[in-house]
Formats: sequence, structure tokens, C-alpha cells
Amino acid sequence: MRDEIARLHDAMEREAYVTDRAMATAAYLAMTLHKPLLIEGHPGVGKTEVAKVLARVLDAKLIRLQCYEGLDVSTALYEWNYAKQLLHIKLQEGTAATTREREAEIFSREFLLERPLLHAITQADASPVLLVDEVDRSDEEFEAFLLEVLSDHQVTIPEIGTVRATHPPHVVLTSNRTRELSEALRRRCLYLWVDYPTYEKELRIVRTKVPGIETRLADEVVRFIQHVRTRRLSKTPGVAESLDWAQALVTLGAGALAADVVDETLGCVLKDEADLRDIRSAVEKSGVDAFVAEGAA
Repeated sequence: MRDEIARLHDAMEREAYVTDRAMATAAYLAMTLHKPLLIEGHPGVGKTEVAKVLARVLDAKLIRLQCYEGLDVSTALYEWNYAKQLLHIKLQEGTAATTREREAEIFSREFLLERPLLHAITQADASPVLLVDEVDRSDEEFEAFLLEVLSDHQVTIPEIGTVRATHPPHVVLTSNRTRELSEALRRRCLYLWVDYPTYEKELRIVRTKVPGIETRLADEVVRFIQHVRTRRLSKTPGVAESLDWAQALVTLGAGALAADVVDETLGCVLKDEADLRDIRSAVEKSGVDAFVAEGAA
């Protein structure tokens, strides 16, 4: 088993995802035990990317359900193609078909629009990776419905009957903890917390994801971000912001951080006006080099 986890770890690294043993173990167990993997953590730390990388490693189809407030069952599961049904009814006018026969025809799989959850269940060739992204943004009623689908890997469509998964999907759920998820959902999942990375790990991520970045610039960007995260901000930058900033600086031809470059590009890192004011003031007061040096502490 340990060798298989190591192979998964190495495969994820080959897909340019800087991971660790705990993450590889959680992913391996989720796939082996056929249990959903619930990943929680701060925004922008790479939770969604886990599902994308697993799909590439497994050479599996990635099916994504983006959750949001007000998400309902029909949007997530299935809808009837009403336009196609009406057209079929019109084309059948004047035929000898009975009302019951016509209803049976228009409420068949041919007229069904599969949404992400049903699409994940009906894959005939191999298990897909189902990403239920930001599940905390959906409401509690939808969460209860989702729990039923994920537990049984089947859904019941009144007009057709029960649809069961031939190849149950590998399920990854992500949450930014904007609300607390139910204990029932947590019990049925394996759990992984993704925190802000250490300096060493974030430096590896930046070097991996931003080809051609100067060694000094990569070091300074990571130390700067690490220091920024120690301050009380409205929106703490994640790894996504580190990568955006590093890529922007490379595009501008920067080889190191300078006061003018930091001031002009800080909007890649901070997305709140008060946060920008705070960090600009701190950088101006201490100087860029001193601010970066504090990120090494």
C-alpha cells in the first residue's frame, strides 16, 4: 500500500502539483475505499486542483458541479428538454399514438438533459472524477439531497425509474468554510485540511508553476507573501495570488522586487482597498527589503 501511495504522490508531482504524503494518502484511500474526499481550507490554496490532477493521473473524465446559493436539484441532477419534447409532440399530431404512448416517448432518456450529478452516475466506460466545488455555498436542503446521491450512487427519476452507477465516481468535495457542513456529510467523507503552505513548499509551487522565474525573485515573492499573511487583512492572499503575482512580475521582466514594481503590481496579491493601503503603508515605512526579510522569520 505504501508503494502505491508513493506512486500516486509521484504521479501528482509529475502533473505539476506540489503535494505531500498526507494529501496523497487521503486521495489514495478515497479512491480505494470508494468514499468521498472532503477538502477544506482557505481560498486559493489548491483544493479544486486536487480533483483536476487526480482526473489527469487516472486518465478519467472530470465532471464539475460548481455550487452556489440557490442551487437546486434540477440544475445539479437533470432537466427535461422541454423544447425537444414540444417539437416531438407537434410532429406526432395526427398519428394513431395514444396519450400514454406519447408521454412514454417524451419522458424517456432521449429527452433527458443530464446535469453534473446524473452525468457522473451514468458514465459507462470508467469511473469519472466528480468535483463538487464549494459545497458550503449551497444550502442545507441541497446538501441533504447530495448526501443521498453520494451514499447510494443512484438517483430515482419518477418517469424513468432508478438509475444506478455502473462505475461509481471518485468524488472530491471542496469547502471554504463559509458555513458549517452537516455532521452527516462529514461522517460519510474522508477529510483533508489544506492550510497555507510553508515557505519551502510555496517556493516549490512558484518555481514549478512559473517557468523561467529568477531564483531571487521567486524567493522574494514567497517571503513577501508569507509576511503579508501574518497581518490582519480582510482577504488573505492564497497560493493562487502568489502565482498570479509571480507570473505578472516575470511578464514585466522583473528579476527582483523593487518599491515601484511592488506598488504597481500589488493588486495581483490584494483584492481589498483597505488591505492595499495597509500593506503599501507597511512597505513604505520599512522598505521592500526589510518587509521581505520579515517574511523569512
